Amino acid sequence: MTNLNDIISTFSSEDQHRFITYLEKKNKRNDAKNVQLFNYLLNDTLNSNEICLKLYGSLKKDAYHALRKRLYQSIVDFIANNSIQEENSIDMQIIKYILASRSFLQHKQYKVAYKILDKAEILALEHYLFALLNEIYHTKIQYAYTTPSISIDELVSKFETNQKNLQLKDQLNIVYAKMKHTLNSITYKGDVVDFQTVLNQTLQEHHISINESMSFKSLYQFATIVRISAFVSKGYLQIEPFLINTYNTIITHKNKEKQLFYHIQIIYLIANTLFRNKKFNESFHYLELMHEHMLLKQKKYYNTYKLKYNLLLALNYNYSNKQKTAIEILAPLINNKHPDIESILDIHLSLIMFYFQKGNFKKTHTLFSKFYHTDQWYTEKAGKEWVIKKNLIEILLHIELKNIDLVESRLLSFKRNYYNYLKNIDQQLVITYLGFVESYYKTPELVTSNEFKKTVSQSFDWIDIHTEDLFVISFYSWLKGKMNNQDLYSTTLNLIRQSQKKLTNK
Repeated sequence: MTNLNDIISTFSSEDQHRFITYLEKKNKRNDAKNVQLFNYLLNDTLNSNEICLKLYGSLKKDAYHALRKRLYQSIVDFIANNSIQEENSIDMQIIKYILASRSFLQHKQYKVAYKILDKAEILALEHYLFALLNEIYHTKIQYAYTTPSISIDELVSKFETNQKNLQLKDQLNIVYAKMKHTLNSITYKGDVVDFQTVLNQTLQEHHISINESMSFKSLYQFATIVRISAFVSKGYLQIEPFLINTYNTIITHKNKEKQLFYHIQIIYLIANTLFRNKKFNESFHYLELMHEHMLLKQKKYYNTYKLKYNLLLALNYNYSNKQKTAIEILAPLINNKHPDIESILDIHLSLIMFYFQKGNFKKTHTLFSKFYHTDQWYTEKAGKEWVIKKNLIEILLHIELKNIDLVESRLLSFKRNYYNYLKNIDQQLVITYLGFVESYYKTPELVTSNEFKKTVSQSFDWIDIHTEDLFVISFYSWLKGKMNNQDLYSTTLNLIRQSQKKLTNK
């Protein structure tokens, strides 16, 4: 059955009011129940049987399913009509200009025709509509012989440049699809893939290069490809200048709202990259910019991005020594129903991490008890790395709660399910770390000894801490805190400050 709740949850408050008005105008009968059904689904407090009883007074399931089907079709029609009105108004205007100009050209009204084509060209350039520009230049070249003042060489040059931009757009779309497919194989299936080699080969194969004519969608696709590479290699420092510089180049163009969806995505990618590079103040700046854009067009994309925005905002606060604020942001969100299941799971796990760092293990355990699906289910929804983090935190939690039997079973399960995978992807660091965790739980009195500290120091092949991943630092902080008898959250923040100082001095 189509999950109408998920679809409706993406509606802004403005969309909700407009859709109800749309339904009321569409209804030919006074007893139509589609508005009632929409409101019940919007409130999301009743199950299907309860809604059916409310609507019909009895379980008329056939009638209820038929009503749901009609409501679904109405939602599709409503969204499609809005998209045509909002997104394609410029496209339609340009098409009208092209058709009108061709009519004038056929009637030998050349001067008027070229004035109209000039207007169409300006609009198409502003909105990166390369396919329509192709038609404009094609028409201009075809009739260039009628107007001696027109430079056909200049037109051909424009046409060829536009052809390259159009090809870049198409090729970028293909590369984006291939890289996302590769990432899904790594993240959700646990495949072992040399991602960087695949990326380099794919870019070369499709002759991809950056230029200032890229649209927000093209930049988003390219930025996502680069970010995927950073995700796999943990090389967020290397991609930061590219993202910011290219974004600053793109926003100098007049069009800033035509591709608002992708514009917000790009700002989010920059904010997330800055967070991963421990530049929290800069990340806050881009998050503020992201929020401003989420409010545009009557909050059209607010619901789409609200989970990602609030999660990244809370993470920045948590690592900026404002954990109380971080918890206050995420706590109300964990019970939200939203089609972005991955973000919901990230929020849940992040809140668990916050409470664990705070030392509130009872609350951490309560939140953990809500994870009732299998690891396979979570892998499919959030990825293998997410599942590994979840299992590592759970092991640490049971150590803190002194649930010895559970620690033993979770350790054995982790080794059985993930050790081979971690070895295959060259993540021996996790295995080494878990070995020290096991040593601590078996002989906690030895962890503060100089010999243990020396062994830990020699065993970790640390990259400079300024390049180390925030979440790796968070896990290491637990072990370091135990070795030095220090509070976990304070230890985490101290390591991050060391990292930030090294970044500043580089």
